[in-house]
Amino acid sequence: MRTILVTGAAGAGRTTVAAATALCAAREGARVLLLSADPEAGGLLARLPEPRIPAPRPETGPEPDAPEQDPPGGAAEWPGEVPPWTEPVRIEDGLWAARLRGAESAAEALAVWQESHADTLDLLGATPLAAEELTPLPGSREYALLRALVTLYETPAGGGAGGAPPGPWDLVVVDMPAVRETLRVLALPEQLLRYLRRLLPAERQAARGLRPMLGRLLGAPVPAEQAYEAAARWEHRLQAVREAAEAAGTGVRLVLEPTARQARELRRLRAALALQGCTVEAVVANRVLPAGSEDAWYATLADAQHRVVKELGTELRAAGSAFCALPHLGPEPQGPVALAALAEAVPEPGAVRARAAAGAGGHGDPAEVDDLLADEGALRYRLPLPGAERADLTLVRRGDELLVTVAGHRRALPLPAALRRCTIDRAGLHDGELHIRFTPDPEVWPQPR
Repeated sequence: MRTILVTGAAGAGRTTVAAATALCAAREGARVLLLSADPEAGGLLARLPEPRIPAPRPETGPEPDAPEQDPPGGAAEWPGEVPPWTEPVRIEDGLWAARLRGAESAAEALAVWQESHADTLDLLGATPLAAEELTPLPGSREYALLRALVTLYETPAGGGAGGAPPGPWDLVVVDMPAVRETLRVLALPEQLLRYLRRLLPAERQAARGLRPMLGRLLGAPVPAEQAYEAAARWEHRLQAVREAAEAAGTGVRLVLEPTARQARELRRLRAALALQGCTVEAVVANRVLPAGSEDAWYATLADAQHRVVKELGTELRAAGSAFCALPHLGPEPQGPVALAALAEAVPEPGAVRARAAAGAGGHGDPAEVDDLLADEGALRYRLPLPGAERADLTLVRRGDELLVTVAGHRRALPLPAALRRCTIDRAGLHDGELHIRFTPDPEVWPQPR
């Protein structure tokens, strides 16, 4: 199964491009699920029901002779847990759509917790909260996005009968928030893992049996075993989120309107995405006006858009990214018929994936180290940052980590073992890569005998 995260500039038509991408893949024969986190999303999602806390349903077996058009990946495939999206609605053959359940999932989790601790709450004289009393909590949409990635990633691959592809979906297209918020969401699991490992390091758990005695000897509190057990559970969950976001089958598709300002912002944010290890598989310039108008004002605007499209196309294709320009359709397209023209023009997901497979692909730490010890007495650390500008880049070494900030987005990258025994000589940007030259520290570097 593949996952395409569609993000980009605010108001650039991310939902429309996500719907066109899903429609394109479905008409190629794939089984596609389109998910949106936007409560105001239109297009293919216009007629979907709003998310709500579902009422308890009686436990019944599957209905006999279920129709073939029942959506794969329904709630029954995750027993005991409702998926973090609404019941998928069939749009056409091979294509279903659903909305992510943000605040609803949080309220549902609280309702389950209250029910499981009902006896304790009764003893305390507490009054449980009703569903209608709850209001959306900050971060609930981000939580739903991360939970959706994990749910999809951990879905067992089934391999249906008759040569059907494995798993419930061939492709999931996620209509993400604007790119800056998406960057924060994708970076969150790794940041929390780093904090957790620094505050409660796993290697310290070996002294569990000594904690009571150490507490009496030192006269100071020692972390209880429950704290380490809770930390281990959280680490497992965060690691699962990180693996889902970094899976080789997860790609990013950027959407922008072809203006000079958004083109500049795109370059900076491509570098920030690369810092997170995300390879942008395709860039879509949306709402391009047709050329050749006799109206001077309209013609000037269209000419400016076409210049940006030409420059971006040349730059991105040279970098190995797919690029396309979608025409302005006037009113916001609603339904498959209105989106058909865009679906024919968006980069075809299968072809983009085949081309991306020849490159690095996937996520994770994108850096590489070149051994130049024999010729130059140094090691070179190379970090791809396409579109980065020197003014937007800061670099700090702290212990065994590099703290790299691009366009306001920071990532702590652990240094390879060899570089931890080196000092930074110099650093610079070269053809879309950050090059850092490390020279061995004679005090800690192994010396030949």
